[in-house]
Amino acid sequence: MWSVCFRALWRSGWGALCFLVAVGGSSAVFAASPSATGVLPRIRLSQDGQGFTTADGRPYVPFGVNYYRPGTGWAPQVWKQFDAEATRRDFARMKELHLNCVRVFLTFGSFCREPGKLDPDGLAKFDQFLALAEAAGIYVHPTGPDHWEGLPDWARGDRIADDLVLEALESFWRELAARYRGRAVLFAYDLLNEPEVRWDSPALRHKWKQWVERRYTTAVQAAAAWQQPVGSITMSAPPIPPRENAPGSAWLLDYQRFREEIADDWTRRQAAAIKSADPEALVTVGLIQWSVPVLLAAPWQYSGFRPERQAPFLDFLEVHFYPLDHGAYQYAGEESEARNLAYLESVVREVARPGKAVVIGEFGWYGGGKPTFDGGRHPAATEAQQARWGRSVVETTKGLASGWLNWGFHDHPESGDVSQLTGLLTVSGEIKEWGRAFSALSRRLGETHPIAKTIGNRPELDWDELLTGTTAGRDFRERYYRAYLAER
Repeated sequence: MWSVCFRALWRSGWGALCFLVAVGGSSAVFAASPSATGVLPRIRLSQDGQGFTTADGRPYVPFGVNYYRPGTGWAPQVWKQFDAEATRRDFARMKELHLNCVRVFLTFGSFCREPGKLDPDGLAKFDQFLALAEAAGIYVHPTGPDHWEGLPDWARGDRIADDLVLEALESFWRELAARYRGRAVLFAYDLLNEPEVRWDSPALRHKWKQWVERRYTTAVQAAAAWQQPVGSITMSAPPIPPRENAPGSAWLLDYQRFREEIADDWTRRQAAAIKSADPEALVTVGLIQWSVPVLLAAPWQYSGFRPERQAPFLDFLEVHFYPLDHGAYQYAGEESEARNLAYLESVVREVARPGKAVVIGEFGWYGGGKPTFDGGRHPAATEAQQARWGRSVVETTKGLASGWLNWGFHDHPESGDVSQLTGLLTVSGEIKEWGRAFSALSRRLGETHPIAKTIGNRPELDWDELLTGTTAGRDFRERYYRAYLAER
């Protein structure tokens, strides 16, 4: 399950915006012939690796949605309440709107209740989902497994650092990729929605001890490197640094680098499991936007999934973005919009830096009413305002990104966050202004390989500074905003 909690974001005067988002997910197979070739050509990376093509040589630009249905609760019960006919109708509407991709969440509750075992009931529904998508000419981008429909006991611990959980996930992906090997309707596997390395857990403490032992021969050396009193550090249980601001702290920076290694290992092992079963499958992971640490509540919020370190294990990169500069984009005027667009560009620029294709796997903002989440403190927004923001996201990242997936197909009034009003359609199925605009963007940009964008004079990130304190991030965003304005 997709769950974006824009948690404490903002102890430093940002206001508390809890933005829990979830997506419905799945992938499918034909029970009779899981490896059967469908009517869609398989998607491959373009020759330069910065976009996608079909197997028959046509450009493919993913324009689509994250899929979940209103009326199924929150978090949405995509598979427990799977409705094949409603899904077929949705796919037909997507095709009318010139959409070509759905990102959908797999869940532990329907697909992997026991470690290493795929649930046949979930797979049967996924088979239907894939067949319906294929018939409509829509590619499927499965994500997961995640917690929308509940977590089994074995997966309730540290799902990033715990080797027992990671071994189960490797088995899950090997079996799933083998079952669907050669299914062209599958665009790419997304390992997890917005993974983040925890700050502390028993599994992390064990691996931190090993990391410190490899880097420093003795506790005296570690204490000297971290500028801590001799005797305060023991190699048997090296302490974890405070997780708040500590600009320039070598101790904190070491821990952030350790967290990045944990993330690297997690991605490498799962991607390898998929490739062992289906070497041609495309693999990515849906990075949360604070995988680029230009806007953090504190150093602990950094996800640990650094794009340039993740890139070698992935076929392309994927990132999610919501307008949170100045607390949250409130349609308050041109400055609010411009600051968020500069923030957006700075994030996507870093994700694109390794030279691989980039997909904006989630984006959007609300429009068409007044949301009730977060105590109802956010103002009403028109459909025109929602459409303006959505168009601006695509236009700003065009040439950096090679695909865009809106957060939600329908509005979802049951949700406890901005998903109430982020859809292309209303809850009753009427197309919103953003739906028409997104369709037009797909028709205009979806038929040709995006031309690489050259960004002008912008400041460079100092990752070491950003990972140890938030002041550097505020300064960077201000400088970036001024440079962005100068070239608009």
